[in-house]
Amino acid sequence: MSEPTDSTAATGPAAPAASPANAAPVAPASPAAGGPPAAASPKVLAGSEGVSKAGALPAHFAPWATQLAELYFSGTTSTFVLHGNTFDMVRAGSETDLRYLGLADFLAEQVFGRWDLVIHYDLARGLRCLAGSNGKRLAEMVALANRWLGDLRQLPRDPTKALAAIDLLVQKNVMAEPDERIRTAILIDHAAYVAPGGDRLGLIEQTHLVTLLNWASSPYVKRLNMAFVLIDPRLSSMSERLTSNPHVASLEVPLPDESERRAFLTYQTKGKDIASFSDYGIPELAKLTAGISLTDLEVLARSGSEGGRRLDRGYFRELKKRLIERQAQGMLEFVEPKWGLDTVVGHEGAKKRLLDDAELIRRGAMETVPMGYLFCGPVGTGKSFLATCVAGSIGIPAVVLKNFRSKYVGETEGNLERVLGVLRSMGPVVVIVDEADAMLGDREQGGDSGVGSRIFGMIASQMGDTRYRGRILWMLLTARPDLLPIDLKRQGRAEVHIPLFYPTEEAELRHMFVVLAKKAGTSLAAEDVPTEIPHKGHLSGADIEGIIGRAYRTSLLGGSKTITKDALTSALTGFMPSTQTLEREAQELAAIIECTDLEFLPAAKQERLTTLGGRERMQERLTAIKQILEER
Repeated sequence: MSEPTDSTAATGPAAPAASPANAAPVAPASPAAGGPPAAASPKVLAGSEGVSKAGALPAHFAPWATQLAELYFSGTTSTFVLHGNTFDMVRAGSETDLRYLGLADFLAEQVFGRWDLVIHYDLARGLRCLAGSNGKRLAEMVALANRWLGDLRQLPRDPTKALAAIDLLVQKNVMAEPDERIRTAILIDHAAYVAPGGDRLGLIEQTHLVTLLNWASSPYVKRLNMAFVLIDPRLSSMSERLTSNPHVASLEVPLPDESERRAFLTYQTKGKDIASFSDYGIPELAKLTAGISLTDLEVLARSGSEGGRRLDRGYFRELKKRLIERQAQGMLEFVEPKWGLDTVVGHEGAKKRLLDDAELIRRGAMETVPMGYLFCGPVGTGKSFLATCVAGSIGIPAVVLKNFRSKYVGETEGNLERVLGVLRSMGPVVVIVDEADAMLGDREQGGDSGVGSRIFGMIASQMGDTRYRGRILWMLLTARPDLLPIDLKRQGRAEVHIPLFYPTEEAELRHMFVVLAKKAGTSLAAEDVPTEIPHKGHLSGADIEGIIGRAYRTSLLGGSKTITKDALTSALTGFMPSTQTLEREAQELAAIIECTDLEFLPAAKQERLTTLGGRERMQERLTAIKQILEER
């Protein structure tokens, strides 16, 4: 709506004509008639008292609400997109009058609580007035809406006709005399169904989009107490033309932080003895529930206080795991490490660096901790095991990023958007990405309408956000680091590249058999490991674990709960390691080339690096092997 007379044109012939009985008085010298621009209205927001500047907002207002107010008071923005944790509860009221409301009710009662008319729209319920819990205010709103729009109950729920009716209201309000204008907020819930994303929109969706953009860019609307708030959990599901428009402010509603969770738990357990149903106090629960919404936190609190089951360590761990995985819609798997780095055999240089970083995290020296790690090396070298052991040693939660891709348009970006939102609220957290070269995609990836490149951009942006240094610790695992885009491997993202190789030292091999037997839930005497181990230098950690499993099975069938010497010898003799020597050599070469610290390379690999003539010669050898493999 660049001018008042153009606003109905944006919605086409479907716009209803204003009846004389319901039309507001029109200013005799409107901007469309060549008169002066509409006079500015004093900007007022927030609660029943109302304030005229963001600095005077109630102290309980969330940061996103304060930011919305700042942009509104600046006179530059009247249209806002709220995304993220939009289905959660929002705090309303001070300590003495603490309440929690849904997002739309919070906007109607708190942010626009001083305004004359708040209209809420969604596809299911159509246009309706929204006044929170104030019945008197709701009745006044309905009467006012009937004068300006007609009976809302008679208006169709169809978005095209609903937007046309709102557009007529906007035009009439702009052209009214200053003392007859009404302060109006329009809340559009599930906005992605009104202005969906995508490049191939039909005429109806294009009409909706142009109408919304007209409101956002209108200088006349910005002078008045009028605001448009579009609400949807997934920003990527909405039209990028709208969300990236300079006249539109996109604000993320994050998951609650520790102070918000503590206040909510205090509210939920008021009048109850928390010690009677929980092993944790409120401060401890607030700290341990990072990544959980207030809605799910209510589930956690009530399951203990009303469910009759004590919130002990085991039940809390189980419940938290289930709630976080539900919050991420199954795209994150919560991992509880059973072992620390002391369980890892070999890789001494890598272990030292990882233990040092774990100590720095415990001290809170986050600025010295890398943004992420790249674990690379041939298949079966224990990359996943090492990553979980790091999480166990650091003592912070760990999650595995699962497949978030979808066959439906826009769903993949929305899934990742949700996952990243959960991770940002969980910190500190270790994020393990297995098969990272396949999972994360590439900037140049084609054939998918740009989905791959957008996904790559979202992940690269999050990995490089230094505000989360020490809070989100990325661990990328791959046997082919040469296939991983350099953008993710650079300093400031996956900074430390740790190569892992097959064990070659006799003592290391023997110790690995003993440790992996313990991991399998049994035991193996060190003296029962053969002095000469067959296939030395060709056994991966996964191979050894497989041999241990076979020996354990044979031992159990023979009546022994521990692995016997004969069973182990038989399993070793009968085992045939992989013959994919060229593939393994390519993976080893790629790991050596990617290594960022010489201390991570065993003596044998350092010697090979020198023998081949350095990284450049090694790269030539890798390229030659890849060509041979491609020709097969």
